[in-house]
Amino acid sequence: MAAINDLISQIDDEELKKRITEELEKLTNQKKFGLVFEEHLPECVPLYDVPIKKGCKVALKAGKVNEYYTVMQVEGDNVYCTDKKESQLINFLKKDLVCIAEFGEPIYPYLKQIDSIYKSDDKELPTHALIQADNYHALQLLEYLYAGKVDCIYIDPPYNTGARDWKYNNDYVDSSDTYRHSKWLSMMKKRLNLAKKLLNPKTGVLIATIDEHEVHHLRCLLEEIFNDYYIQMVTYVSNPTGATQGRFSRIEEYAIYCFAKDAYVAAFDDPMIGENDDSKDVRWKSLLRSGTDARREDRKNMFYPVYVDNKKGIVVKVGEPLPYEDEPNYSPIDNLEVAWPVRTDGSLGRWSVGAETLRDLIAKGYVQLGKYDPKRKTYGITYISNETQKMIEDGTVIITGKNSETGVVTIEYATSHTQAVRTVWYRTRHNAGVYGTNMLSSILCNKKAFTFPKSLYSTKDAVATIVANNKHALIIDFFAGSGTTLHAVNLLNAEDGGKRQCIMVTNNEVSDEESKQLRAKGFTPGDAEWENLGIANYVTWPRTVCSINGKDIKGENLKGNYIGSDIPMADGFKANAVFFKLGFLDKTSVQLGRQFKELLPLLWLKAGGWGKCPESEKLIKNNVLPPYIILPENHFAVLIDEKFFFEFESRVNSENEIWTAYIVTDFEKGFKSMTKNLNVKKSYQLYRDYLDNFRINTERN
Repeated sequence: MAAINDLISQIDDEELKKRITEELEKLTNQKKFGLVFEEHLPECVPLYDVPIKKGCKVALKAGKVNEYYTVMQVEGDNVYCTDKKESQLINFLKKDLVCIAEFGEPIYPYLKQIDSIYKSDDKELPTHALIQADNYHALQLLEYLYAGKVDCIYIDPPYNTGARDWKYNNDYVDSSDTYRHSKWLSMMKKRLNLAKKLLNPKTGVLIATIDEHEVHHLRCLLEEIFNDYYIQMVTYVSNPTGATQGRFSRIEEYAIYCFAKDAYVAAFDDPMIGENDDSKDVRWKSLLRSGTDARREDRKNMFYPVYVDNKKGIVVKVGEPLPYEDEPNYSPIDNLEVAWPVRTDGSLGRWSVGAETLRDLIAKGYVQLGKYDPKRKTYGITYISNETQKMIEDGTVIITGKNSETGVVTIEYATSHTQAVRTVWYRTRHNAGVYGTNMLSSILCNKKAFTFPKSLYSTKDAVATIVANNKHALIIDFFAGSGTTLHAVNLLNAEDGGKRQCIMVTNNEVSDEESKQLRAKGFTPGDAEWENLGIANYVTWPRTVCSINGKDIKGENLKGNYIGSDIPMADGFKANAVFFKLGFLDKTSVQLGRQFKELLPLLWLKAGGWGKCPESEKLIKNNVLPPYIILPENHFAVLIDEKFFFEFESRVNSENEIWTAYIVTDFEKGFKSMTKNLNVKKSYQLYRDYLDNFRINTERN
């Protein structure tokens, strides 16, 4: 310590000397058991939509975001700034600068509507939301909207593999960064502290998925933050083929669950270990013979062509057995593609049933077409076996429906029983390659749109273990990525008639490779060319729209059914969603009531997000605010001018559909007096309620 103090005494900059001394004192006082990591300088985030004006902090677009300047004067295209030492004025061009916000500073956010999709007119169905934002600031906003109300938080944070897949202070973190683990923990701690405030303190659950790179660090961090929660970890197989770096082949990832004191796993009929023999799902048998007696020469009359219509996704007809001395012809016939029994090693095999039997099965709807295998140049085909057909006859298995396009039946076991969900999950449908990457590629018609998306079904199962019995649950994902969570919630709602609401948050980053290509062309963050390729605009929102519409990005119907249900992907979902971008307001303008139209989407979400998000243009004429706004379809009302309170009170109390009231007033006593006789469930004082929430400082978080 003496040597360090001697070195500090040699520092000429008194402010720097003071800061280092304070940090050293903090470090020497840290003697705790458990997870110890560096507390890095506050994160900064660029605000490309915020205008540059006197007093704001700015950084160079091409520089480091935490190397910022303070604007002293703006003259046309020139901006005069001082650095942290405030030693001299420095002149920059406005186009080269971007405003920044340092985490811990007060911010006053609002939501700007970018797009929306409405496919349901159900008045009891809340609307989903995607928010494009840095998730730290978005979490501050979500605290204002949903503090203590969230049933489940599901997050899939960056895994910190060293592959430059996430940023700290707007710089990619890679394996060469000595502090990459502590930077990751510092980043996560800030966000998890806010996330805990969102959860219902009695029944809320946080689920965080992670892999081997940070699993132990994250578990320790969660033990520290969620110290009054019950924490348990699930291991699930996400990549059955494995990923190896010369040692063991890793096939698993982890989901860490943090349960509030009265939170438990939902009643389930699926233990989640091995393929589920106790669920209602019935396994169809492969038409391709496997095991012994499976070669072409073993049963020569079992080698025949099967004709399929790939566009409709159906098996159409069956040809005659091919003489053994003849070679199979793979060319389409009458616009139908030909499937032959080809084994995984490329050799010729045989089908499991004869041609005549297969024709009967097709007529009954007992044959379904799978995916094309380019290596084998044939299709996967499955059918209902003799054993299953007998169970249909005796009622053990029931036919629950028939696809109107393909004619293929859907079947399930007549009964199932509840079991405890195990802590090791092994499901074919949890394969992230097939039901994550391939599914997303088929939706967006782009194989490279997003790397390593989660399996839709692993996400759905993870969330369902918590909210299966709560059909009105509120679910939040603030590391939304490709948008799997909202897709999964929509599927869960479609399966059981639920009305769960999902709020997702993602930034609009481009990949490291894309950023290099864009910069080489002269584009910088904030440019339209850059923003259009960002994840929110290019992946998350398009996936949300496509999955709800049941069509891919080109407008073609999605193919196949969702696994575990008879729901065709082409049917889409009866769901509504809005795409917002988070922006920042001027505190003084808010206090003066000049930002009401910007705050309207926040008020709508805080009131539950019912119906279509109100459009301020239809409510505010000639830029003049009305004395009050009554919105029965959205279940809230706003009193803007106190002089009209009695008229407002009469209107609100005569409406059975107003559940939330906002009162614009500066006086606490007046607010309490006015709300005393209002027939509403919740009431809030504007703009005090909003402004007080966002007077946020580092100590609070």
